[in-house]
Amino acid sequence: MNRELLRQLIHASGVFVVVLSYLIPVKALIIICLALLVFLVLIFRWDRYIHIPIFSPILRYCKRSEDEMGSIYFFLGIIITLFIFQANLEVANAAILILLFGDSASTLVGKRWGKVKLPFQENKTLEGSLAFLLVGFIASLTQLTMIPALSGALSGALTEAYSPLDDNLTIPLVAGLVISLVVYYL
Repeated sequence: MNRELLRQLIHASGVFVVVLSYLIPVKALIIICLALLVFLVLIFRWDRYIHIPIFSPILRYCKRSEDEMGSIYFFLGIIITLFIFQANLEVANAAILILLFGDSASTLVGKRWGKVKLPFQENKTLEGSLAFLLVGFIASLTQLTMIPALSGALSGALTEAYSPLDDNLTIPLVAGLVISLVVYYL
């Protein structure tokens, strides 16, 4: 299996958070995500010194040499999003789905078919951003009506393309904020 495809499938597997949000209280879900974050940090540290069955082969195959913090920011983004938007779970879930599926689509499409570079961003493509917008919009429609879903996907796509911070942290926060504002003003 292609290394990047496996990375993005693992990224999209975070959908378990949205599924669990319908089964358990949000505070319990946040605690579970915090525990997973601690577990992940420990696995990363231990993997440097010992072989950990199941985890080490996956980590060593999927790891980008320049980025070990992406998965930590991924869980932090989800945890903070759940905490901030826990009063409106549809907003939190939509923002998380935009991160999970929009970001994965942009990476896969951008790397495979991306030709047109975005202005001021040499590593991002128009094709990847359009894939983010489309897939993020479709994913967020499972939680929201059309206008908030589109605004969340659009803000997520722009954040993915231009955020100076790790997009795993910023995408769900920006998308959740924009969705909240649109819902409030509609």
